[in-house]
Amino acid sequence: MTTTTTAVLVPLLPFLGAVAGLLLGRRAPGFVRPLAVLPTVAAAVLAVVVAWRQGGGTGEKAIDAAVELTPTGSVPIDLALHLDGFAVLVAVLVGVVASCVQLYSTAYLRDDPRYPSYAALVSLFTAAMMLVVYSGDLMVLLVGWEIMGICSYFLVGHYWETEAARTASLKAFLVTKLGDVPFLIGILALAADAGTFRINGILTAAVSGDLAHPTLIALLLLAGVAGKSAQFPLHTWLPDAMAGPTPVSALIHAATMVAAGVYFIARLLPVFAASAAALVVLAVMAAVTMTGSALAALAQDDIKRVLAYSTVGQLGYMTGALAVGDRDAAVFHLITHGAFKALLFLGAGVIIHAAGTNSLAAMARTGGLAKRIPDACWTMTVALLALAAIPPFSGFFSKEAVLGAAEHAADGGTPGIPGAAGWTVLAAGLLTALLTAAYATRLWLLAFRGKGPEAPAHGREPAAMNAVLWVLFIPALGLGLAAWKLPDWFDGHSLTPTLTTSVLGTGAALVGGLLTYGAWRRTAALAARTPMGAVAADPGASPAVSEEEAIATHEAVYGDIASAKDPADPGRLLLGPLHRHAAAGFHLDAVYDALFVRPVRGAARLAHFLDREVVETYVRGASTAPGLLGAAVRKAQTGNVQTYLSALLAGSVVLAVAAVLVATGA
Repeated sequence: MTTTTTAVLVPLLPFLGAVAGLLLGRRAPGFVRPLAVLPTVAAAVLAVVVAWRQGGGTGEKAIDAAVELTPTGSVPIDLALHLDGFAVLVAVLVGVVASCVQLYSTAYLRDDPRYPSYAALVSLFTAAMMLVVYSGDLMVLLVGWEIMGICSYFLVGHYWETEAARTASLKAFLVTKLGDVPFLIGILALAADAGTFRINGILTAAVSGDLAHPTLIALLLLAGVAGKSAQFPLHTWLPDAMAGPTPVSALIHAATMVAAGVYFIARLLPVFAASAAALVVLAVMAAVTMTGSALAALAQDDIKRVLAYSTVGQLGYMTGALAVGDRDAAVFHLITHGAFKALLFLGAGVIIHAAGTNSLAAMARTGGLAKRIPDACWTMTVALLALAAIPPFSGFFSKEAVLGAAEHAADGGTPGIPGAAGWTVLAAGLLTALLTAAYATRLWLLAFRGKGPEAPAHGREPAAMNAVLWVLFIPALGLGLAAWKLPDWFDGHSLTPTLTTSVLGTGAALVGGLLTYGAWRRTAALAARTPMGAVAADPGASPAVSEEEAIATHEAVYGDIASAKDPADPGRLLLGPLHRHAAAGFHLDAVYDALFVRPVRGAARLAHFLDREVVETYVRGASTAPGLLGAAVRKAQTGNVQTYLSALLAGSVVLAVAAVLVATGA
């Protein structure tokens, strides 16, 4: 079997698994789990085979294959594959994480009646991301891009009985579609300038300077990337998407959807590099995203929202690396982040099940969690160290590659990259390194070092869930060592840490961790004085049921954490007056509600009024006039023959008189 045939099977197998799962879910429930796990695992294995055969590298080392999909009369659309080092390694990440999520879900949602449709949608989600990764044509890539948006709507709204899930799924769909409209326009404009939808042809046109509107095209495409990859100002949907099942959160945050935007820019980086203005905009967007989200993460009470804002910030690192022209560092951080963030989310699912709550405030008042779930405790500790970029864990190497690239650009060492972009990314990256270590330390202390009565015991977590944690533990621990080998797979840029940024970044992380630990030591004693009873989840229920109950009752029990003062929270002490605003996401939802939602609703009410009071008045008038005329005519229809003859005679006389008058010229 050729490499291209093998690559075609990678997205095809999960797609066929999704179709079979939907068709057989109710008729043959015993086949649901095998149809969910086996095609995805097979796709992951084939992705590894494709990567092995391709061997890494870009340019002439890439493998291309295409067949014309349909003649359009102008720019053709091709069913094209483009396999280079970036594509094959990202596909391996997607396959591994998706396989882990499917295996984890077999235990996590074991009693969920909607598991068949859930598993099929996860498989379809995986197939769509694989299509995005391997596609060599922008229109085919767009198909996978949009399928992921539809799948996210259904998966985030899986617990549709809860108001939070219904609202979050609709918000995720609308916000991402808001970015997809200019994204589509940008793709069409790019194809018009380059004369092709093929990515190779577009890159050739960009490098040779044949794009007539590079800045406009880049900014239109950035709007779509901001929506899909949750970058400022279209990032607000991602924290709310935590209302979906935890495995879905792991899939979206680690290997699909949000990674798609970063990967798209990496594939088309020469298009963005053709406009210095677009790079500066990208750098500013990355800087605002990473710092703002890190501050928000430090103030969240929901453990999954902490990780959600963390994802937004780490994506900011990736877009920052792209803004300084280094896609090697961006994709390196995408891969390492995918591993440790999937581990963090899946571990959070174990914690929520064990504690019966998703509230860190409640966990801080619950003792014995670390001993109850040792697998989650140890693996998440390593994942949090990787997130905080502490050496020698994987996140340290990839984050330092980003900071090193920013330092290189700031010194003017990267041709075509504005120095302002480099300094912006470097300064924001160092500040975010401090904040990242702070919220990672806070999460670990509140979740695993709580003091108080133990939550109800329900036995050991299912083996499938714990096994997945240890599988992801391996890349979270050691994937950073690939920094010396990955340049051969990518563009050849060095990914090894530099002394200056390593010292500054690690120093900032240590300061953030130590400050948070000191604040926790000061506030931990206050937890007993301010009891906040834990959410009562059914100890004997499956993890998914526990999570659904926790989501449904979280706000009802604890209220709005932005206004509920918890003196035992070290984040509140560290942020001071800023905490209230950070906990509310700096009120961006309120701003959007005032600027967009209320005006649109007002316009809708006005249109409804005009339709009811004006348009319908004319419609009713048009029907009333013939009715009145018919009523008048109906009165003349008496049924009396003498009346009819009298009227006929009178009419004849009138016509005769009129004829005489006309004839005499009177």
